[in-house]
Amino acid sequence: MIHVLASIQIKEGYISEFIEIFKANIPNVLEEKGCIEYAPTIDVPTGFAPQELNANRVTIIEKWASLEDLKAHLSAPHMLSYREATKHLVTDLSIRVLKQV
Repeated sequence: MIHVLASIQIKEGYISEFIEIFKANIPNVLEEKGCIEYAPTIDVPTGFAPQELNANRVTIIEKWASLEDLKAHLSAPHMLSYREATKHLVTDLSIRVLKQV
């Protein structure tokens, strides 16, 4: 199983717009071969010392059956449309692709 943590930095004041576009695409992604989980999350203040809070970051938590399924996801037509619809809202993107050991 492949785990993905995608950290998306959003322009200040545009989190709600980004999440609305993102959530509209979730059903398409969940229908993809190998998609196990796909959900947006935001930081929750906890007071934990090592926690880095960022009010303009959305972290996507994904689980895929295989790396091949993840690669196919990245070029799916609905993902190309999603990226086009959100590109004016995103200032930075980083991903971590992980496997359980």
